[in-house]
Amino acid sequence: MNGYELQIKRFSELTAKELYEILRLRSAVFVVEQNCVYQDLDGLDQAAVHIFIPNADGSCAACARVCEKADEPGTMQIGRVVSKERGKGLGMAVLRAAIDECRRLGASEVYIEAQQYAIGFYEKAGFAVTSEVFLEDGIPHVQMRLAL
Repeated sequence: MNGYELQIKRFSELTAKELYEILRLRSAVFVVEQNCVYQDLDGLDQAAVHIFIPNADGSCAACARVCEKADEPGTMQIGRVVSKERGKGLGMAVLRAAIDECRRLGASEVYIEAQQYAIGFYEKAGFAVTSEVFLEDGIPHVQMRLAL
């Protein structure tokens, strides 16, 4: 991650520019690039911890968020994992930082809903598939879990 500085902030700690750049990256990839119309602003960002890597110009190179899984005490959920600069290890860096944040917050397990094509990426971080494939906003996903 030469030249990149990972940031970990609660929603209330984000500057307006940081929040804008995180949302801009998520929209560019999950909505525009994947041609998937869905409501990214789902009400979870305000309670989340945001992990992101800003570029020198302030744009967001990679990001993820960590939230409590409301229906499973002791389980944290990682989501919105995305990297603009693929192949540089930035996506894995934010994922590993998100896992560490889950540990720091006292979670015993981490849950994700991964796009099917990204299963191998998450398996490299120790996650295991725990469901059949299902469609989320028209995109094949699986549930995955990691015991801490």
